[in-house]
Amino acid sequence: MRYFAKGVLSSTIAAAAFAGLIFSSTGGSAEPLGYAATISRQSPVFDRMMPGQATLQQALPEEDAALPSRLRRQVVEFSGHEAAGSIIIDTRNTYLYYVLGNGKAVRYGIGVGREGFTWSGTQSISRKAEWPDWSPPPEMIERQPYLPRFMAGGPGNPLGARAMYLGGTMFRIHGTNNPATIGGHVSSGCIRMTNEDVIDLYGRVNLGTKVTVL
Repeated sequence: MRYFAKGVLSSTIAAAAFAGLIFSSTGGSAEPLGYAATISRQSPVFDRMMPGQATLQQALPEEDAALPSRLRRQVVEFSGHEAAGSIIIDTRNTYLYYVLGNGKAVRYGIGVGREGFTWSGTQSISRKAEWPDWSPPPEMIERQPYLPRFMAGGPGNPLGARAMYLGGTMFRIHGTNNPATIGGHVSSGCIRMTNEDVIDLYGRVNLGTKVTVL
């Protein structure tokens, strides 16, 4: 597999992945993308209060404007054998691709595991949750004993607006209330997206969606 992002070849992944898979966003092939599930900032859903929390509109700031252009959600060219509806995560280049079919994919900027917490393999989405609660696993509490044992879902929760759980692992694709971490190697193995992007991806995927992590 080979990946091109803005014309730059990810040679390390090419050596370890499937041959013949190409992503690009060069020239006029990249274009802005709206939400899969149509959600407007003016929609009443953003005026609804979370119990004990801020409004949803406050929880979803203008995140895209703060991101470098390469990390903003966009449609890119895709050629390969992954089926439409599949997810491919390029941890080295901090990209998540959702395969659309017909030679296209949606590319999102992500935050990934820091040194010592990266992983690879194939999983499937086993559960989806809106404004998920967070209970840090014992391994994380051992490393960071100051963490809360439970945090209710909401704009202040580190899992953000949505979470998609990967098989029987402790890993998730989830939102974040700290969009500055997108593009970084910062997590304990989970995949972070802006709240806007994770809502978009959540609206596209189903239970059982294949997720390949490189």
